Amino acid sequence: MKEPFIILVDENDTVTGILEKSEVHKKALLHRAVSVFIFNSKGEWVLQRRALHKYHSKSLWTNTCCSHPYPGETSLQAANRRLGEEMGLQCELYEIFSFRYKEQLDNGMTENELDHVFIGISDDLPLLNQDEVMDWRVVSYTDLEREMADNPANFTVWFKKIYRKVNECIKEKNNEQ
Repeated sequence: MKEPFIILVDENDTVTGILEKSEVHKKALLHRAVSVFIFNSKGEWVLQRRALHKYHSKSLWTNTCCSHPYPGETSLQAANRRLGEEMGLQCELYEIFSFRYKEQLDNGMTENELDHVFIGISDDLPLLNQDEVMDWRVVSYTDLEREMADNPANFTVWFKKIYRKVNECIKEKNNEQ
């Protein structure tokens, strides 16, 4: 299967080009990404554990799904596509913030992303794509904080960077209602 092309951007999220995904990560080029966080109606977080054969961050726990928009695809379209492809879920998604990070990963790869973060609510049970996801679970924020303190190495680097900010945005959103 041919590798997908993803969108290169500058600091202002302006498109500067496209390149194959593996080349982008090998060369540590800034690119657009999406991260999706799904919660159930009780406010519990739906997490996934990445498949063992993923090219980086394999078998680590992370947010419900993440990906890269393809050329011609919006970040929201990419978030919805990937939520369906990885977890078999569909729900209304809302972008809550974006952030930039650069981190060296395993296998000589580097994430250098401008990441658009989306949230949604669903009580549906995931239908896992075993090529992408090896497991899933729901967890309360209190239990997540405890686990993050005890075993941070069990989580992806991007998840560790943003889970608290996601929680703060949810608390703010709940206070507005």
